[in-house]
Amino acid sequence: MNGSLGGRAVVLGASMAGLLAARVLTDRYDQVTLVDRDELPLHGDRRPDAPHIGGQRRGVPQGRHLHALLARGAQILDDLFPGLTADLTTAGVPSGDLLGGIRWLVSGQRIARVDIGQPVLFPSRPLLERYVRDRVRALPAVTVVDGAAIVAVTTTGDRRRVTGVRVRSATDAEALIDADLVVDATGRGSRTPGWLAELGYPSPVTEKIRVDVGYASRSYRLPPDALGSDTVILQNWTPRHPYGAGLAQQEGGRHILTLAGMLGEHPPADPTGFEAFVDRLEFPDIGQAIRYGEPLDAPVTFRYPASVRHRYERLTRFPDGLLVIGDAICSFNPFYGQGMSVAALQAQALRDVLADGGPRWPRYFAAVARAVDVPWRIAAGGDLAFPGVAGRRGAMVRLTNAYLPRLHAAAVHDPTLSAAFVRVTGLLDPPGSLLRPDRLARVLRPDRLARVRPARSPGPGGHSPNSRQVPRSDRAT
Repeated sequence: MNGSLGGRAVVLGASMAGLLAARVLTDRYDQVTLVDRDELPLHGDRRPDAPHIGGQRRGVPQGRHLHALLARGAQILDDLFPGLTADLTTAGVPSGDLLGGIRWLVSGQRIARVDIGQPVLFPSRPLLERYVRDRVRALPAVTVVDGAAIVAVTTTGDRRRVTGVRVRSATDAEALIDADLVVDATGRGSRTPGWLAELGYPSPVTEKIRVDVGYASRSYRLPPDALGSDTVILQNWTPRHPYGAGLAQQEGGRHILTLAGMLGEHPPADPTGFEAFVDRLEFPDIGQAIRYGEPLDAPVTFRYPASVRHRYERLTRFPDGLLVIGDAICSFNPFYGQGMSVAALQAQALRDVLADGGPRWPRYFAAVARAVDVPWRIAAGGDLAFPGVAGRRGAMVRLTNAYLPRLHAAAVHDPTLSAAFVRVTGLLDPPGSLLRPDRLARVLRPDRLARVRPARSPGPGGHSPNSRQVPRSDRAT
C-alpha cells in the first residue's frame, strides 16, 4: 500500500463508478468493502461467443443499450487496471480508431476520415462491468457484500462525521458496517441529499435539463461486410431531425443498434415500429447495414427524463467521512456516451485528493466539479441546441451551437477539423481547442460558408466522400 490512511472504506454501489472508487481506495485503505443490492455474478463464462457475459443486472437498467468507452476513459481504466483494454480486445471486443474506424454523421454531414492513433471500444456493458468487477474482486483489500439493501448511514453523536452504514440482507437481517470513509456510488437514486436533510445539513443545489429522451436497442447478426471497414456508425440528432442512432460491432460476432429520440420522439419497442423508426434517420447507412441482418432479440426500451447535476462543491457544510461519486453527482444525457468515462475522471480526482492529504470533502468536491465541468458543458450545450429544451442559453452556448454545424460542414473535406472535433468528444481535448485561430480560419473561410455538395448514397462499405448540406433550420442559434 502506498501512503496508507489505514482503516476501512465502504463503497455503496457496484456501478462502474463504485468499482473504480473501490480500486482507488485500495491504494490508501487497509480494507475496502463494496456493497450492492444486486447479487453480483462471480467469475464465469468469458468465451468471446458467450452473449451478454455476466448477464444483465437490475441495478443497470441501461445495460442493454449501446455503451462507449471514450478515449480518455479507456486511458484511465488502463492506468487503474493495466492491460484491461487489451483483455477486452482478446475477449472479442472490436477496437477501432476514434476517427478512422467510426463513421461520424453529424449535423447532416459526413465528416472526413483518417486514423488519428486513438483506439475506442464499444463493449457490451455486462462484459465491461464483468472484467472491471473481476479485477476489483481480486484485490486483497476488497470485500464484496452483495444482495444487501442500504438502510442508512450512521454518524457520531454530534452528526459531524459519518461512521458507517446499516444494510439489510434479503432475509431482512440488518448489519452495521463501520467505516472511516463512506463513498456513495448509488447513481441517480442516491439518497445522500435526503440523508443530509435528516442530519441537519443543507442539500446541494440541483441543476436539471429536461430532455425526455427515449431509447430502443436490438442485437443483430449482420453480414461480415455490413459496415465495411468500420466498427461503428454514429448518427447524431439535430433540431430538424430529433432522431439519433448508433450501430456498433460487439463481442461474439454481434452488432447492437440503439435508436434514440429527443423530446418525446421515442423509438417503439415492437419490431415493426423499431424498423420503421430506422427509416426516419436522416442518413440511410444504418438501414442499409441491417437490411440483410438477423435480429437476435426483441427491442428493449429505456427512458431518460433529464440530465441532473448536484452542486456539492457549493456547499459550506458537509459531514466528514462521506463522499459522493458518479451519477450520484452528475448524470448526463446518455446519447453522448460520457457516463463511464466521466466516472473514470471522477475516480482519478478521488485518487489525486487521497494522495494529497486524505479525503477532505471540500477539496474532493472541487476536484470532481472540475472533472465534470467540460463533459457537462458538452452535453448541456448539445441539448440546448433544441429550442424545446428549457434552459439558460448564455453567449458561449449560442456561439457553440452556431459554430459546430459550420465546423462539421468544413470537416467534410478537412480531416484536421474532424480530428479536432472527435478529440473533444473523446474528452482528450477541451472544447476551446475548436476555437483556435487556425481552426477558426478554416471553418469561417468564405468558401466554407457556401453550400457543400449533396451526399451521394454510400457505396459498398458505406463510404461517401461528400455530405449533405445541413438545413438552415438545423443551425441552432
